[in-house]
Amino acid sequence: MIVQFILLLIGASAATWAQDARALFSSQCGVCHGDGQGTERGPNLMGNRKIRAMSRDDLRALIRDGAPASGMPAFPRLSAAELDSLTALVRDMNATAAEAEGPGNAAAGERYFFGAGGCAGCHMALGRGKTVGPDLSAAGVEMTREELERAVREPSVRIRPGYQSVAVTLRNTPAPLRGFARNHSRYSTQVQDLNGRFHLLAANEIAEVKLDAQSMMPAAKCSGEECRDVVAYLASLTGVKPGAPAVAFASAARTPRTGDWASYHGELSGNRFSPLNQITRDNVKDLRLAWVFPVNHNQLEVTPVVVDGVMYITGPNQVWALDARSGRTIWHYQRPRSRNTRGDPAKGTNRGVAIQGDRVFTVTDSARLLALHRVTGALLWETALAADLADASYAGNYGNTSAPLVISSDLVVAGISGGDLGMRGFLDAYRVSTGERVWRFWTVPAPHEPLAKSGWQGTALEKFGGGGGTWMTGTYDPETDLVFWGVGNPYPAMNGDERRGDNLYTSSVVAVEGRTGKLKWHYQFTPHDLYDWDGGQTPLIVNRTYRGRERKLLIEANRNGFFYVFDRTNGELLLAEKFVDKLTWATGIGKDGRPILIPGKEPTRDGNLVCPNVLGATNWHSVAFSQETGLFYLMAREDCGVYTKPPSWNPRPWVKEPGRAALRAIDIETGKRVWDVPQIGRADSWGGVLATAGGVLFFCEDSGALGAVDPRTGKDLWQIQVNSGAELGDGHSWRASPMTYVAAGKQYVAVANGPNILVFGLP
Repeated sequence: MIVQFILLLIGASAATWAQDARALFSSQCGVCHGDGQGTERGPNLMGNRKIRAMSRDDLRALIRDGAPASGMPAFPRLSAAELDSLTALVRDMNATAAEAEGPGNAAAGERYFFGAGGCAGCHMALGRGKTVGPDLSAAGVEMTREELERAVREPSVRIRPGYQSVAVTLRNTPAPLRGFARNHSRYSTQVQDLNGRFHLLAANEIAEVKLDAQSMMPAAKCSGEECRDVVAYLASLTGVKPGAPAVAFASAARTPRTGDWASYHGELSGNRFSPLNQITRDNVKDLRLAWVFPVNHNQLEVTPVVVDGVMYITGPNQVWALDARSGRTIWHYQRPRSRNTRGDPAKGTNRGVAIQGDRVFTVTDSARLLALHRVTGALLWETALAADLADASYAGNYGNTSAPLVISSDLVVAGISGGDLGMRGFLDAYRVSTGERVWRFWTVPAPHEPLAKSGWQGTALEKFGGGGGTWMTGTYDPETDLVFWGVGNPYPAMNGDERRGDNLYTSSVVAVEGRTGKLKWHYQFTPHDLYDWDGGQTPLIVNRTYRGRERKLLIEANRNGFFYVFDRTNGELLLAEKFVDKLTWATGIGKDGRPILIPGKEPTRDGNLVCPNVLGATNWHSVAFSQETGLFYLMAREDCGVYTKPPSWNPRPWVKEPGRAALRAIDIETGKRVWDVPQIGRADSWGGVLATAGGVLFFCEDSGALGAVDPRTGKDLWQIQVNSGAELGDGHSWRASPMTYVAAGKQYVAVANGPNILVFGLP
């Protein structure tokens, strides 16, 4: 036992402590937990992964307060010293291999692992080796030393979940498929073969499944000394740090296969127009629910990503890899939610992943960018986006909610949230292979910089950082190597007294070079924004003949109520027209590109009625453009609000006239409305749209239905009520947008709804 080993090292005084602690444990805990290995009345406390993940304070509180729901009583009469003693003993029962000293030479074990032992032929450690078997990069903190020793010497005693050896005979293939059953039921089987490829099989494709009780890992052939050295090496592995070696991979996001939905928007262009056409305007009426996957979070905002038949979804600090055909889990990664985050990250908001080669990228609520292995879900590297800002007064406001964006074979871009709390915004690019930061673009200047002197008069930059969050996923154009990203509101949001001037680059779209992060051009939608109408809407990329000339366009419907078309190569403004009826803060956009303001519409202490309201004429939900119809589709909001200045800064709804949402089609050459599908509800839908080559436009209707209309006319084609409506009083209005993909040759449509991923297909 680890306790006995420690006693030999630290002597008789420790032996006395251990005897007293054991006696206390026996009298207070033994009736349920025996000697610590559990009884029918209580679980095993030795090598318990849940306990191992708890902090000392949390474990102490659990012992003191109990767990009434699980039948564990509280121990309020224990003294502080007794609580400390029991806490120390139980933690010692769960000491990880990295925490416990032991024999062996880790350096020699590393040489054996990657050399004569052949371990790296199946296992990866710190980015080296193969992913046939489980990644062992964090073995030292995931297992005790005893568990490691047993796993090395007797691999079949404890087989890691998801790595059951299996042989599957298919109906049309004589040779059996060998590998690991990552999941298995009578209806489907998810197999990872010995090359790391997934085979996602339905029951009707399988002739026979043979599960092997033995581990595929052969019995150890190492000598006693070699085995000790390997255990010592594995015990030293505490997780991958930035700088892990690169692994050969192919591009997924830039050149997705037909049928894949390889990034947040499906394409780097941000255009949710899919070339898939199995589901058509004629057969969409037959669409049925295919499967549901529940997540332990009440309001998902994720857009699923599907590559090679595997779907990747996120929840709060979690990622799942699913069989996109059946919804069965392949792997699941999770880390505890942070306690000190604020705003949307504290709510658990996470909108999805990015994929490049063997890596899946996601962000955490505490503004960390993670790279997980696509086959195993193991952590390959992580980096803290705001690590260099830890001493700033606003450091605690940084978080993250949105999907990263892969822009090249070795660059992934991630934004930052926190602009509603006060921070200095930025946009970062990191090495796919190592997590090393390559460039940073600051969205607001430092107080001493020239841009601050010309457009930030006052104390806002120095006191609050200025805002300018980059909280929504942008887009990328490989043709021009330009990254287009929306920049959030300035801070303080409703009070411009301490930030006089335009406040660049807040409430803007910025175009920065993908290789360097240098600014190419920008456009500020709302200079000196006083209404929280940031620029976080999707900057959509389109190549098209525009007004008789071939153009590389950038299109955006902004939260301020205006619809814009740009030449994306240089930022030339080609069109700016309002797309809502309720717009009272400006009469239009001038020839200089600036809004023509209506006087007297600023927030006041008593409140001032302005349209649109703080939620905007649209928001972050997705948009689409069809090359077939030439129309741009979005969910628009007609609503007004009362804007007040601090200290009572919270905008109030205009209750005399309720808001209204509408699915809207806009001609990009004129900015005029072509058709309109009004909604009946509270105008609280945050769901977007999806257009397809099958002649179907899917959208998230305000009453809580998922609907489909003809993209040429807006005529209804199909709907299913999934009750994602705010009028229900549960707050579960739409918070995600639909997507589509192909699995096993069949087209599906998926959307996050409340706590569930819903997937629809034809019979």
